[in-house]
Amino acid sequence: MEGFCFARCRFTRLVVAMQLVMGVLVICISMASLHRFYTTDALLPGGLDDPARCARFHGAVAGGYSGFDIRALADRVDEVLVQLAELQDKLEATALKIGKKTKKRKGKGKLQQQENMTMTEFQRFLEDEVIHPLYGAHIALRLIRIPRPDPDGGAPAVDPLVNFFAAEETRKYVTAKRNREGRPGAYGANWTYGSIGHACVVMRRELDEYMSYDVGALCPDDWDLGQRLMLGGCDPLPRRRCLARASKLFRRPLPINESLWALPDDGNVRWSRYHCRGYRCLSARNPRRGYDRCVGCFDMDREKQRWMQGSNGTTLADFRMEEVLAVKPGEIRVGLDVTVGTGSFAARMRERGVTVVTTAVNLGAPFAETVALRGLVALYAGLGQRLPLFDNSMDMVHTGGVLDGWVDLQMLDFVLFDWDRVLRPGGLLWVDKFACARKDLDDYMYMFLQFRYKKHRWVVSFKSRDEVYLSALLEKPLRS
Repeated sequence: MEGFCFARCRFTRLVVAMQLVMGVLVICISMASLHRFYTTDALLPGGLDDPARCARFHGAVAGGYSGFDIRALADRVDEVLVQLAELQDKLEATALKIGKKTKKRKGKGKLQQQENMTMTEFQRFLEDEVIHPLYGAHIALRLIRIPRPDPDGGAPAVDPLVNFFAAEETRKYVTAKRNREGRPGAYGANWTYGSIGHACVVMRRELDEYMSYDVGALCPDDWDLGQRLMLGGCDPLPRRRCLARASKLFRRPLPINESLWALPDDGNVRWSRYHCRGYRCLSARNPRRGYDRCVGCFDMDREKQRWMQGSNGTTLADFRMEEVLAVKPGEIRVGLDVTVGTGSFAARMRERGVTVVTTAVNLGAPFAETVALRGLVALYAGLGQRLPLFDNSMDMVHTGGVLDGWVDLQMLDFVLFDWDRVLRPGGLLWVDKFACARKDLDDYMYMFLQFRYKKHRWVVSFKSRDEVYLSALLEKPLRS
């Protein structure tokens, strides 16, 4: 029995010795890391002994390192040092605890056997408390980036925000990609940058969460997180290298002659992020439908009557589609519908041979999925994004139910100028029942009138005592 206890004590001492060695190793790694990052000769070609190189690194020389984020680099180094310091404290505390237990071991052999650490427990301790944190700190060090000298002899290539984000996939995405073997790119550039919205900097934690996934595996069911980033200004989102999920009950969609005016199958939508779990729940008669924009858009019988002759529109602001198309007979071929809805405007236009792209965001209900499942083109984009369309390419821009008097005037100004950019000369801007407060009407009217479009129709009607509708059909003039 004494021999067994002696062997266990020797093992405990061995554990303490190994932990002390690991602690010394961590300290050495910390010292080496500090030496590497604060001795800039290891970072920059040629060192900093030359004052000209030092000035170039700090941005004093044009075309040097002026775009490099020194603060982000320092923050990342500090994060690594904190990880190493925490690991060192943990090892020292564990060694001290084991040392105290060794001194107090004067009890019975059974009690001593319970207090000793087995080989399995020691292996688990090393993996969880030492190896994994040390590996994390090692990876964090390897991920830190500094400006690279251009092989062609130009200014150093600076990767914007590369040291700002923590998720490895985000950092890989924003890192510049040089063309293979120096070949000229399709767009005439030697480098390709993955673009992200500027507000991604403000929403760094959410973006790192969005970009934390297993490469090549199924994407997390987090489309709502991506949409929250988009609407928060982090748009465009970075691409991800994972496989998009689909509903497990997905069925073949209806043929085009049936899908335009029929609700899709419930099994074709992932409902996990919505209040409802089926299209029947989205009825306007359900007070707990989970959304309040475009109420009634999922009632296909109601939607089918909109913009039609003899429809239930009771105000002068309701324009009929046939009357609008008659303004430019045969000239309206492609259009853009900026709205919150299920694509009914595009469906009605398709029946008349006009292709319309519908912007769609899932504001509490599956608007984007419904547009696509009806056989229409859904452009998943918010108002904050520049339209991915070329100048003078649309015959018509239609808008209804998306702005409605809440939008800031300067924001609306940017949006309208973007619509003007994509609308061709002679194209039509159809403002469909723009709702606003009566006191704000003059401000909003000026926003539309500033472009000096030709007025084909211009109607203001009452929505309520304090609110009005503005409907207009305007033609863009030729500018050259």
